[in-house]
Amino acid sequence: MRRFDFPVDLPHAKAVNQTLADVRRLRWSAIFVGLVCVAGAVGLFLLGEAWAYIVAAVLAVAAATSVWVALWAPRKVGTIEQLYRDSPLVPAVVAAERARGLTLLALVDIAKPETSGRHFALVTRNVEAVPGHRIAIGERVPCAAVLSDRTTRNDSGVWQMVGPMPIAWGTRDQKVIADAVAQIPEAEWRVLKDKLKMVDQVDATDERRLELASKDLPPELR
Repeated sequence: MRRFDFPVDLPHAKAVNQTLADVRRLRWSAIFVGLVCVAGAVGLFLLGEAWAYIVAAVLAVAAATSVWVALWAPRKVGTIEQLYRDSPLVPAVVAAERARGLTLLALVDIAKPETSGRHFALVTRNVEAVPGHRIAIGERVPCAAVLSDRTTRNDSGVWQMVGPMPIAWGTRDQKVIADAVAQIPEAEWRVLKDKLKMVDQVDATDERRLELASKDLPPELR
């Protein structure tokens, strides 16, 4: 697994990193839902009716689940430094402009460490902005690929969830970004250049990813 270690600019990351923003939104949503469930459970309990007690119990369980999600989310994701340190460095390019941002197209090896060989897939992510990069189709955007599973029962040999996270969301240093670009083999950048027209096809899939067959890859990546 190819990793890229660099000093993360925390103030910058907190301001622009959408992965952190997604976790914050999840936490606040879970807290809000938990509070609503608690209020509903208390109100129903005060009614003193048998059916109300049952519904109140259900709402209490929902509130406890929401609290668990609010506490679990940041621990599951880890710190932003951990994410960049532990996630593989992958290539991505600006593949489309949208009304409120850009679509990145990344090439990611989704095979788990215990799996022999590599298993490449095209992955898209819609982003609001990538500071330090031009808004131009084909612009190279090195990323850390955040890999995870939805369930511990996944035995497919590949990661279920993939999220390209631009290095530029962790630093404003253009030299760091250029170094990250240089560490990615040119063969991988060429694959993305050749597959740019597939961005809509990839983005339309349920997982926003399209696994590539060996024949779709250059010899050095098979």
